[in-house]
Amino acid sequence: MGNKKKPKVVLGLDIGGTGIKGALVDTRTGELVAPRHRIPTPQPATPKAVAQTVVEIVEHFKWKGRMGCTLPARVRNGIAETATNIDDAWIGKKATKLFGKKTGLRVRLLNDADAAGLAEAHFGAGKGKNGSIAVLTFGTGVGSALIMDGTLVPNTEFGQLWLNGTTLEKWSANSVREQHELSWEAWAERVQDALDHIEYILAPDLIVIGGGVSKPHRWQQFGRLLKTNAKLVPARLANEAGIIGAAWYARKG
Repeated sequence: MGNKKKPKVVLGLDIGGTGIKGALVDTRTGELVAPRHRIPTPQPATPKAVAQTVVEIVEHFKWKGRMGCTLPARVRNGIAETATNIDDAWIGKKATKLFGKKTGLRVRLLNDADAAGLAEAHFGAGKGKNGSIAVLTFGTGVGSALIMDGTLVPNTEFGQLWLNGTTLEKWSANSVREQHELSWEAWAERVQDALDHIEYILAPDLIVIGGGVSKPHRWQQFGRLLKTNAKLVPARLANEAGIIGAAWYARKG
């Protein structure tokens, strides 16, 4: 017999505004042990409808163990306090209790950006790094996560920081680049403003940039336009980060 550790498998689910995807994850390595399964997010994305879709994914994998799940919302003690691209009926909903009751599983729930941040910190661009890691995703909005020596500081919402007379998100999200037809150079100046602001407040040791701009062909062009005191690197786990982070978060507790 070898010394290879037995996989500790958890079902990870990532709930988004357009799709709900899940996969079985080895939480020791961060690797998917079965192909992910995706179902379009029901519209409207009410708690009842989303919970039914979650049940369908659980049944697809015939899963009976632990489950970690993301939600595009600020999550505190298993309760959704906001709702982004899902129905407002989620606000104030005891989401962990809902999913646990519907699936019969032991469930842990967290914000979607926090899940992606945990995945990057433990298995992606931040693997093996100590200190503070700020993960920023530039997409429709600006998602954020802060990891301190491997421990999540939840619900940071750095995209809502005030910057240049508006929010950091409304100043530098990729959707702003598209809306205003900014050149990559012009948008990089806005992203630089955002990074300068984050560094002034946090002085992180590592900054991980996620979103479409983190794809290798784009990062080669875009990353060189940015300058930070912290080490600056692109995210590595792409669309699987939320699933992996959710599963890792639910591995115990």
